Amino acid sequence: MENKQVAIIIGANPACLTAGLELQRQSTITPIIFEELNQVGGLSRTVNYNGNRIDIGGHRFFSKSDWVMEWWQNILPLDIGQHTDNCFLTRSRLSRIYFLRKFFDYPIRLNARTLFNLGFLRVIKIGISYILSSLFPHYPENSLEDFFVNRFGKELYFTFFKDYTEKVWGVRCTSISPSWGAQRIKGLSVSKALFHALKKNITRQSIKNQNKTQTSLFERFLYPKYGPGQLWERVAEEVSERGGTIELQHQVTEFLFSDEKKLIGIKVLNVVSREEKVIYGDYFISTMPVKNLIQAMGNLPPDHVKRIAGELPYRDFTTVGLLAKKLKKNAQSQSAQDNNMPPDNWIYIQENDVKVGRLQIFNNWSPYLIKNPENIWLGLEYFCQENDALWSLSDDDLIAFGINELITLDLLESKEDIIDSIAIRVPKAYPAYFGSYSEFNSIREFSDSIDNLFLIGRNGMHKYNNQDHSMLTARYAVEGIISGNHEKHRPWNVNVDDDYQEEK
Repeated sequence: MENKQVAIIIGANPACLTAGLELQRQSTITPIIFEELNQVGGLSRTVNYNGNRIDIGGHRFFSKSDWVMEWWQNILPLDIGQHTDNCFLTRSRLSRIYFLRKFFDYPIRLNARTLFNLGFLRVIKIGISYILSSLFPHYPENSLEDFFVNRFGKELYFTFFKDYTEKVWGVRCTSISPSWGAQRIKGLSVSKALFHALKKNITRQSIKNQNKTQTSLFERFLYPKYGPGQLWERVAEEVSERGGTIELQHQVTEFLFSDEKKLIGIKVLNVVSREEKVIYGDYFISTMPVKNLIQAMGNLPPDHVKRIAGELPYRDFTTVGLLAKKLKKNAQSQSAQDNNMPPDNWIYIQENDVKVGRLQIFNNWSPYLIKNPENIWLGLEYFCQENDALWSLSDDDLIAFGINELITLDLLESKEDIIDSIAIRVPKAYPAYFGSYSEFNSIREFSDSIDNLFLIGRNGMHKYNNQDHSMLTARYAVEGIISGNHEKHRPWNVNVDDDYQEEK
């Protein structure tokens, strides 16, 4: 009997689970998946804390790819009033900006409230600077600041983009490659936002008819009833049911080669028992952070590749979950509820006197994320560096820090209104576009030269991909494996040639 081929997949995130299931659907190749954490889903996992569920980072299920939309709904059907637990809900999207202790629509709309909140003088300055940037753009675009100013004008950039972006990345916008803007918000501009606002007054978007809308402007999305982890846990179950293997709490420590062009196996460490074992395979699909991937290859990579990988920057992420009895009454909160809960999915915190970057209201993602709907389940998102002062705070101190910032922002009356809390840290959540990133092509050329190694997903490719982009990189890698030509360019081209955008 002929031995079946094996694909070793590193990570149990959306990209890796998509790759595993697609290999099973389209071939006889058996996937073996290794995940360092104790649950699947990666950044798209859902953390259940005392019956209240946290969506780390916030995941709206909408894609311009029909293949992705159909793939998702093949796993979880759309809720059509059958009252089943395994389903997608259709949700309305609302995000706002909190600036000057006031709420602004996002995307910015030139309505009466926006003009009043900004003030006459600032509005005039925004309009003039936008006209000037349109007439005299700065080329070539050498930084993210150039990218923003060319599209929005200097005044709007300083008002709504600069402080938030630098809070996220921890460096000045002048130090960040314009590639980040080109990937995340390409195509979005003031004129398109205004056109969308006008169109919105005429037609109502549905999930299907917003396919031509900028992703930053779409208004409705799908969402698993119990959070994004619900979908990826179901995918993991199907992979196992089809004969695949998923090993949680296993860390890949070393790659084994037969020669410079071919991988034959890996060493994996059980992070609980500390036992190490060797696993052999025919194909290798990785979403390991590139820095760790190159390090695990020992002396095989050239010195310049090792240097570039070692200097690749990342931004780490912390969520402080706070269960509140109520929030402070705000005249602009638009809340008609007794607990003063804002209607937003999340709120961008533009204020520079606090470190919190975004505020999630999990009740508004799905009412099933919260145990008692009379309470407000909040997620305060902090962007930091591993082992910096914020990251190194104890859980209790980090939670106290978050509560004090809500009070500072005039959103919480007292710490006595908080009845439960948790702190969650995510290392290497965001691959960054500065430092040695400008030399990344050397790493790509080296990794692509290894015939049976396929890099996919956000950390695997050091690309700030959305969830659907990561799934598409997995799809194309699988198609390359099955076709036998092992082409590598299609995964790398996802979110480069396609018309994708993302907010902020």
